[in-house]
Amino acid sequence: MNNQKSFKFYDPGKMKERLAELDPVKVADELARMEPDSQAMAFAQLSRSRARDVFQLLDVAHQEQILDHLDADQTTYLIEEMDPDDRASLLSGLPSRVAEDLLTGLDPLERSLTAQLLAYAEESAGRIMSPEFVSLRPTWTVAEALARIREQGPSVETIHTLPVTDDHDLLTGTIELSDLVLADPDQKVAEITHRDLRSVHTDDDQEEVSRLLQAANLLAIPVVNTEGRLLGLVTVDDAMDVLAREEAEDIARAGGAEPLGRPYFSVSDFRLARSRIVWLMALIIAASLTVQVLNAFEQTLEKVVALTLFIPLLIGTGGNVGAQSSTTIVRSMAVGDVQPGDFLRALLREARVGLLLGGMLGLLSYPAVWLFADQALALVVSLTLVSICTLASVVGAIMPQLARSCGVDPAVASAPFVTTIVDASGLMVYFFIAQTILKL
Repeated sequence: MNNQKSFKFYDPGKMKERLAELDPVKVADELARMEPDSQAMAFAQLSRSRARDVFQLLDVAHQEQILDHLDADQTTYLIEEMDPDDRASLLSGLPSRVAEDLLTGLDPLERSLTAQLLAYAEESAGRIMSPEFVSLRPTWTVAEALARIREQGPSVETIHTLPVTDDHDLLTGTIELSDLVLADPDQKVAEITHRDLRSVHTDDDQEEVSRLLQAANLLAIPVVNTEGRLLGLVTVDDAMDVLAREEAEDIARAGGAEPLGRPYFSVSDFRLARSRIVWLMALIIAASLTVQVLNAFEQTLEKVVALTLFIPLLIGTGGNVGAQSSTTIVRSMAVGDVQPGDFLRALLREARVGLLLGGMLGLLSYPAVWLFADQALALVVSLTLVSICTLASVVGAIMPQLARSCGVDPAVASAPFVTTIVDASGLMVYFFIAQTILKL
């Protein structure tokens, strides 16, 4: 969006007109970029129905900010119009007293559904499932099933995937809406039901459930209790939200920062700094290893000053190779490509890749260093590149897998820590090779 349009949008005289031109998605995007006061002023210009549509598209953090500027009637209306799972997500982030007050003001049915979701663990499938769904009976005809969908469909989150249950609400299969539409009206639901049950438990981890939806190309997946009784559906939109949040956390930790958990412009400068300072302090302490290594080999550097010139190149290359390796492994672990039993397999693979990278870089650097310095130093640099690239790839493969086995988020052991470890160990390798070849 260009600056001219944005200026018109923020201009109070043009705000209402500008809002009327945009669809709810674009309005939500504009609101998300505003300061809280301007955001509330713009939201107040929306009609009741558009306010509802836009509010449901906003991130939870922005929803909280807008609620702070609304009266009780507007707040109750917006909260009640939300789907139960989205409502539970919003209320769980509010102070307990505020959440209880909002729950009390809801319709009894909506209050019951929301309380049911809030009772599940925060990172569980039960917390993000939709408890409102259309279930079918296997004995019904297709015509009867479609009639039920027309009757109950408007009040549920999805009708694309329909669970089939018996008289005791035990899940027996699923059926797609397209299958019903294309089937003969007199055909029994049981005849077109998919019996290869894909379901999850209420206590299953949200990310694992979301990965399953993504891998199986499902629009929704049933959620059952320990007895197999159907309790709700996790839909693809909620699964994508979970994956986006997990990816944001991994990216933040891979960069050596704590995840914000909120949109960038909705947090203060102090909170941004606080999310980074702890990791920076930890990395500074870890980087002291590099200083100690340089101090230990001070005499070697005094004898061959030219060795100093290549330190930035070598530790920079090692850090980059380690970061590439760790990032690749963390991502592969997240999507399930690398399982706990693949530790040695992944380690050997990254070692081979590191050796190949080091060999290619060593061959490329050898003639350049020879022209710049001498043949012996060129050999030192080339062999160090082979060693340090192999070492960095191995460390990058080990750290995330080791972190997972210890119950630590693998992203925490990613690029910054790998780089720090490789810097210190790579320097030691460099000086040992130099002492051997140059006979220092």
